[in-house]
Amino acid sequence: MRKFILAGLLAALLLAGVVSNVASSAPDGLDSASTKGCTLNADGEITGGTCMAQGAEEHELADSPLADYGIRGIDNAYLSTGLSGVAGVLLVFAVSGGVFWLMRRKTRA
Repeated sequence: MRKFILAGLLAALLLAGVVSNVASSAPDGLDSASTKGCTLNADGEITGGTCMAQGAEEHELADSPLADYGIRGIDNAYLSTGLSGVAGVLLVFAVSGGVFWLMRRKTRA
């Protein structure tokens, strides 16, 4: 079982660290749907029209170290995206592993 979990973790780290950099740079479905009816400039900022994204504000955590699919302070976009993916995988693995560890059945000695 341990080998299976480590193989899965290794695969997830590889996908997050390397393959995430070749993912589409197009906006996701929610971003695309929320800007229907508005005109956007080259930077993706709303310049006119009417859409549900017009009243959108910047998120409170927009200045956090892992915002916008990267790590702030790392100028290389490829490295920044890969490292943020790896950090996300490790965080999810740690939290889910902790939950499973807390919920495991305890056998009586």
